[in-house]
Amino acid sequence: MKRPKPLQGIKKFVSSRKPAISEVVREPTAGGIIYRRNEQKDVEILLIQDAKNRWTIPKGHIEEGESAKETAEREIGEETGLMEVEVLNWLGKIHFRYRRASSLVLMTTEIFLVAAKGDTDKLQPEDWMNGIKWFPVSEALDKIEYEDISKLILLAMKKIRELPA
Repeated sequence: MKRPKPLQGIKKFVSSRKPAISEVVREPTAGGIIYRRNEQKDVEILLIQDAKNRWTIPKGHIEEGESAKETAEREIGEETGLMEVEVLNWLGKIHFRYRRASSLVLMTTEIFLVAAKGDTDKLQPEDWMNGIKWFPVSEALDKIEYEDISKLILLAMKKIRELPA
């Protein structure tokens, strides 16, 4: 009996598989939906463009001894250069997961509504960013890459309408 031919490409398939997940890592983070009113009193939302060209909001890891609110304020300053901000309301949490080598990372981000104060045009993005820009709300909703953040922007707009102009 003749021996069957080996499957073509099986070595490539087997060797390209990722290693099994060996640990689960929880990473708490915090950030903010930052808004301002332009000269026409219309609301604008500040978005940053990450290294993969995705538009999102400023956020980062909660450091030991730091509250989520403090983290949001610190990260906004570091990522945008805005040092005059007022953290107004907690809007909610978003959860997502991704793989880092052989780890499964479970990230929880607490999101706050943040009012930009002072010179809001003086932005200083970090080196790893591909962009930073104020957008009208409808355009921000079109640009944002994450549905959960879009929902929180809509909630933020409801909260902003309740504030004095």
